[in-house]
Amino acid sequence: MSSDRQSRSTLDARDADLVDRLQRCDRPAFRELYARYAQPTFAFLLRLARRREAAEDLQQETWLAVARHAARLAPDSDLGAWIFTVARNQFRSWRRRAPEPTADVAVSELAVAAADPDAGDVDIERALAALPEMHREILLLVGVEGLSTDRAAQVLAIRPDAARQRLARARAALAEALRAADADSEPQRGAS
Repeated sequence: MSSDRQSRSTLDARDADLVDRLQRCDRPAFRELYARYAQPTFAFLLRLARRREAAEDLQQETWLAVARHAARLAPDSDLGAWIFTVARNQFRSWRRRAPEPTADVAVSELAVAAADPDAGDVDIERALAALPEMHREILLLVGVEGLSTDRAAQVLAIRPDAARQRLARARAALAEALRAADADSEPQRGAS
């Protein structure tokens, strides 16, 4: 068995036990779930909303919804996909009633808030923030959170083949945004 499949089956067993405990309204299970997913969901929401106060509110709403519905989880639930789906749904509801987002979070702050040492590149964060929401979502789920394309498709409520196409387009858009940012910074470098 490959190490990737082995780690996934270990995660599945761990998730199955956690789902069982959540269905029984076991408080330590909820704390374990929160410890595992609170930081990633906040980083996801912050990068989507680009407003700290909104991300904090959305994080709270996400976890209230998780607490309300955890007892109704199906035994074979994919906890990661489920929680990111709840977070995304909270964001989408907020977007429908909120004004156009204006970023109040500095781009360099996004990587710090995400607590992701590999996400510290300000140019990448700036390019990611400039992408359309649908591209940003798939890149965050697959590239940052490490979900498979199939799991990301589940979160986004689209077919896996549509998720693969969206991911390819999002990667191309990110690469183009990075090239444009690099081209814009070249004259500045030469002037120094």
